[in-house]
Amino acid sequence: MEMSHRSSTYGKIQETAINDLRELLNIPSNYKVLLMQGGGTGQFAAVALNLIGVTGTADYVITGSWSAKAAKEAAQYGKVNAVLPKVAKYISVPRQSSWQLDPKASYVYYCDNETVEGVEFDFVPEVPASVPLVADMSSNFLSRPIDVAKFGVIFAGAQKNIGPAGTTVIIVREDLIGKHLKSTPSILNFELMDKNSSLMNTPPTFIIYVMGLVFKWIKRNGGIAGMSKLANAKSKLIYDTIDKSNGFFYCPVDPNVRSHMNVPFRIGSAAGNDALEKEFLAKAEADGMIQLKGHRSVGGIRASLYNAVTLAETQQLANLMLDFYKNNKN
Repeated sequence: MEMSHRSSTYGKIQETAINDLRELLNIPSNYKVLLMQGGGTGQFAAVALNLIGVTGTADYVITGSWSAKAAKEAAQYGKVNAVLPKVAKYISVPRQSSWQLDPKASYVYYCDNETVEGVEFDFVPEVPASVPLVADMSSNFLSRPIDVAKFGVIFAGAQKNIGPAGTTVIIVREDLIGKHLKSTPSILNFELMDKNSSLMNTPPTFIIYVMGLVFKWIKRNGGIAGMSKLANAKSKLIYDTIDKSNGFFYCPVDPNVRSHMNVPFRIGSAAGNDALEKEFLAKAEADGMIQLKGHRSVGGIRASLYNAVTLAETQQLANLMLDFYKNNKN
């Protein structure tokens, strides 16, 4: 479970994991891969600390709970421009023609998949050539192809599609390293982490070992294309079940940005029927399906379909939904 992070044995483990990730995503040679701690929340601060000092301002595309948290954190270190007007509920991604981008921004930030609301971008935002694009891909990383060259920084916490919680993958373009604020803590400093091969402090060696195994599992199972095909099939199964229920199951998210990873829905009506939802959760748990309760801020049900979830397991959920619908429809 633990070994010296300075040993050659661990060095090979980390190097192999990073090389496999580079191969999976076809990461260009002018990008560095860092392994840091603090999860996505740590990167909310790290991104701003390392980048916002260029002009003192940054654009944030707020489409859900996590991008809102990131913007709030960044506001401690510079001026944050909210690209979109504030809304009561996050159920869509407005087209770029309505965005208010600042041409002098140090970077443009967005969250590619909002787990709480189940909103996933169906496009990569276009930004001025001189403004780097930063993406939080914590919850859909390695689930669909991406062109890394379109981004300045990509980060992803491990605990969804990479492995157990404990490390965070950061992919950063070389020219963006070294622009940090003087007050940046060493542990969040991209330049120091790069110079020290992500060994500024003792890394979670076992977590990174498991991460490496996950990368090899993905390679054996069709690579990113294989994961994308699986994600599409799983999410389609659940969304089709929702859409064919005549409103008994209800998903509030605009169809074009429905998440392939997180499917939120209510039971009984758009507002949800508390008794029916509790009964559904109890039946699901009895069938061995746990943690289907929606986030406390939105309620209802949420099915998370990360890479490790199989099509057969997703079919089991769809079957339960169909049976529940037949037994409870008016």
